[in-house]
Amino acid sequence: MRNAFIALTLGLTLAAGAVVAQDAGAKAVVVAAKSAGQVGEQADGFLGLVTSSAPPAVQSAVAEINAGRAKAYADIAAKTGVTPDAAGQATAHQLEARIPAGGYFKPLDGGWVKK
Repeated sequence: MRNAFIALTLGLTLAAGAVVAQDAGAKAVVVAAKSAGQVGEQADGFLGLVTSSAPPAVQSAVAEINAGRAKAYADIAAKTGVTPDAAGQATAHQLEARIPAGGYFKPLDGGWVKK
């Protein structure tokens, strides 16, 4: 169990880099959308649309970044023996801590919460 935890922690460090290493254009769109309250982080490790009226460019950027995150979580799972869901949720825990005041987070069992 301890080895799995250490492997998961190392994997999450890699995932944080993979989450950051997204297309600069998509990342810029998402950063702006987060500031506007249109996009937030979810407890599953993926981005989500806080409002259903987000523009198509925002929806596309979220989908692009989420695809990259899904790949990163699958890679972590393959290397550490955890599930992709567990890798995503552990990464979400780290990302949640970095959400600034006014940002949004969606727990697994609830709706959007403004920090």
